[in-house]
Amino acid sequence: MCPFHPEKILEIPDLRDQVRIFRNRDHAGRVVAGMLEKFKETDSLILAIPSGGIPVGVAIAEELNLPLEVAVVSKITLPWNTEAGYGAVAFDGTVRINEDLLPHLRLTDQQIAEGIEKTRQKVLRRVGEFQEEQPFPDFSRKAVILVDDGLASGFTLLVAVEAIRRLGTRKIIIAVPTGSADRVRKVAREVEALYCANIRGGWGFAVAEAYRRWVDLEEEEAVRLFKDYQARFQKTPIPPATY
Repeated sequence: MCPFHPEKILEIPDLRDQVRIFRNRDHAGRVVAGMLEKFKETDSLILAIPSGGIPVGVAIAEELNLPLEVAVVSKITLPWNTEAGYGAVAFDGTVRINEDLLPHLRLTDQQIAEGIEKTRQKVLRRVGEFQEEQPFPDFSRKAVILVDDGLASGFTLLVAVEAIRRLGTRKIIIAVPTGSADRVRKVAREVEALYCANIRGGWGFAVAEAYRRWVDLEEEEAVRLFKDYQARFQKTPIPPATY
């Protein structure tokens, strides 16, 4: 766990507790990119969580002229409610269960085991869709900027952070357009810095309320956006090194 300092959380004060700020995920990503200007054309990597984090990550990567990769993480959902989760599985096989929530769900050991295995298979399939035969990028020498379209419970982001740490990354920065104030403080303890343009307090936080246009992003569209950016970035001239 990283030492917690309030200055590790960076926001746009004028956006505090505001709703319907961003036109869409692309606009949100460009706002966040403005907060990350010091990382432009550095030895950093944008790592987006699909599907909703992909258009945000593409926009940030474009603005900062940085490479983009994906961190496939999927929540383990309840047998009777595919919108609610009690854990998550990451691209490297990392599994984390919400132990505080589990006693209230009355799930059997078999149901938990089946849920984990089903989620593992989903993650493997999605990794194949995005990465195809490409190996994981080298995280050991980079600052990794982990991106999603919002931070509600923060559980998915925390599982992604755990997986990225295992791959040797020394510096992890989270960048999200919007986040719940309580959860932002908790997640910030696990990383070197957390950038969140729109922090909101109060009950009933919903990521979608930060957006004027909110739609669930289909996986096929997320894959297309990701691969299109990678193709464009590979053709971009590399800027000269500065010392």
